[in-house]
Amino acid sequence: MPSPQQARAQASAITSGKAAPEAEVSPSAQLRSLFDRPRLSPGQRRIAQYLIEHITEAAFLSITDLADRVGVSQPSVTRFASAVGFSGYPALREKLQSIALGTLAGGAPEENRGNELQAAVDAEIENLENLRRDFADPDLLIDIGRKLSSSAPLTVLGLRISVSLAEYFAYAARRVHPDVRVVTRGGSVAYDALLQSREAGGTWVLAFSMPRHAQETLTALRVARSAGLKVALITDLALGPLADEADVVFATGTGSRLVFDSYAAPGVMCSALLQAMTDADPERTQARLEEYEQVADQHQFFLRD
Repeated sequence: MPSPQQARAQASAITSGKAAPEAEVSPSAQLRSLFDRPRLSPGQRRIAQYLIEHITEAAFLSITDLADRVGVSQPSVTRFASAVGFSGYPALREKLQSIALGTLAGGAPEENRGNELQAAVDAEIENLENLRRDFADPDLLIDIGRKLSSSAPLTVLGLRISVSLAEYFAYAARRVHPDVRVVTRGGSVAYDALLQSREAGGTWVLAFSMPRHAQETLTALRVARSAGLKVALITDLALGPLADEADVVFATGTGSRLVFDSYAAPGVMCSALLQAMTDADPERTQARLEEYEQVADQHQFFLRD
């Protein structure tokens, strides 16, 4: 049996040209692809199977009605929506309705008529649309941005595949924050860094955890909590052991149509949190940015465009 990533490598092999009309993906195949998550529980698989078998009707059910039809609780439906990459049941139902309406019209939705690379972009557009809906109420993000801004030092944690997001956030945050410490190694190294951050007066850790979620990330979050640090977590799942160790979770979808995941929505979430940090202390932000520009000009850090 191939591993999930090997299967994805085979399924996402790039071919030239567009898919022929006869190769359009059927609604059931679209749903099976959407729900293809190895971590689904037996109850969640029951929900998935019901949706696959009754798509034209189920796509328009309320969360209460769907839970009753399947014989599960409403929180189980919410957890299922999160497990398959959506911010909640409303976002999942919107996707189901687009598939159901395509079925009723006698064809697959237009978004499924491109090639493999276009399908990957479509999936990321959907992740960004979900994030846009989440940003309709920015109060939590603004509040956490203020708290991250006031934490000195501010620790940013990202291990394994999540290193790139942590490095990006830390690089930008250093322009507006006086003491940003990035942790990209697990084990005792992470333990030392987190403990030193707390002893130095830090109050918050911003952590990243993208699939596949590392056991050492979970250990690091537990260490941070035991040291007295609060944790803000950017990840793809709103529920699970990592989320249980966080004080605040920002769940953003990742692109999983190609062999390796892509991170359009988590990248925008990074930028939004950075914006919230700059807005939290505008005078400090302006002073630090001006000072940095002077140093950059003096030492010619950048090419002149």
